[in-house]
Amino acid sequence: MNFEWTHEQAELFEHALRFGKELSAPLQEDNGFPRDNWNALGDFGYFGLPIPEKYAKDGSGFDILTTIKIIEGLGQSCTDTGLLFAGAAHTFACSMPILEHGSETLKHQLLPDLATGRKIAANAISEASAGSDISNLATTAQKEGDYYVLNGGKSYVTNGSIADYYVVYATTNKKHGYLGQTAFVVPRNTPGISVGNDYHKLGLRSAPLNQVFFDNCTIHKDYVLGREGQGARIFAASMDWERCCLFAIFVGAMQRDLNQCIEYANTRMQGDKTISRFQAVSHRIADMGVRLESARLMLYYAAWQKSQDVDNTKAVAMSKLAISEAFVQSGIDSIRVHGALGYLDEGRVNNSIKDALGSVLFSGTSDIQRELICNRLGLL
Repeated sequence: MNFEWTHEQAELFEHALRFGKELSAPLQEDNGFPRDNWNALGDFGYFGLPIPEKYAKDGSGFDILTTIKIIEGLGQSCTDTGLLFAGAAHTFACSMPILEHGSETLKHQLLPDLATGRKIAANAISEASAGSDISNLATTAQKEGDYYVLNGGKSYVTNGSIADYYVVYATTNKKHGYLGQTAFVVPRNTPGISVGNDYHKLGLRSAPLNQVFFDNCTIHKDYVLGREGQGARIFAASMDWERCCLFAIFVGAMQRDLNQCIEYANTRMQGDKTISRFQAVSHRIADMGVRLESARLMLYYAAWQKSQDVDNTKAVAMSKLAISEAFVQSGIDSIRVHGALGYLDEGRVNNSIKDALGSVLFSGTSDIQRELICNRLGLL
């Protein structure tokens, strides 16, 4: 492993830092989905970072390490973590499965607009009684000739209300369990689709979250990703991308938290000295730095393993677990360092803890990551 970034990668990171600051300026977090900022992200190239130019002229085709470095820069400078989250869900849980498992026709048809953000995609897998256990999806797809008839409902669909396409996982053969799931791309205008109202969430507010229902939706077999029965494997591969690239946003956000705490501690006076001179404050900030660097290196290692095309299940699970838990603690420590100012919404310091709490749930809970780690460690 070479831990030195190339000159091009360093320039791309700095470009992302500058762009993220510009993007944050007009943000109104509670005013719904910020379409203008989404379009700006598309112009920046966010949605096409890993998409080859062969399938989208606006794609960059970057390797995974370059991709996460750019995303980390955006996460550090853009205060709208929810918008970046929505974009990452669109790219890594939807565009990447299409890129890696869709037919050539489907890739050329869908990826050009997905890579620019002109069309938006949503990953639809979680259900009321099937989140972590995808072998028991109640949503079904019954094959009838060249078509599948889709029925069921999904509970927590990021981008659900704004999506043009859904990547949907459904049971095609219940008897086969894990091997009985199939992945589909379902256009939003397919008859029989209905979308619930946006959920009101604690954090990541600019990323819409909805229920989506499918009532006798007819899907042509050309919209199957991979082959029938490969849905679980395709989903696992998409989570590999998401747990690396999406969580680079949170590494960047933790760096922003750390920078803010250092600046505040070095300027906030208590008595005749800055609070940075008190060990209760300085040691807390030191611990924030240790957690951040540990999480960052684990992320880079997991991404490097993926670039080497080796089984990185344990590394990705450890990275996702470390980042999620560190992000939560970073949010708490930021509030403590800032005191009363950190507790007030006006100071925006508490945004991190609001965004961080969800990270221990989505893309596989922290407990699921521990189970994956235990399995790879050889625990019976």
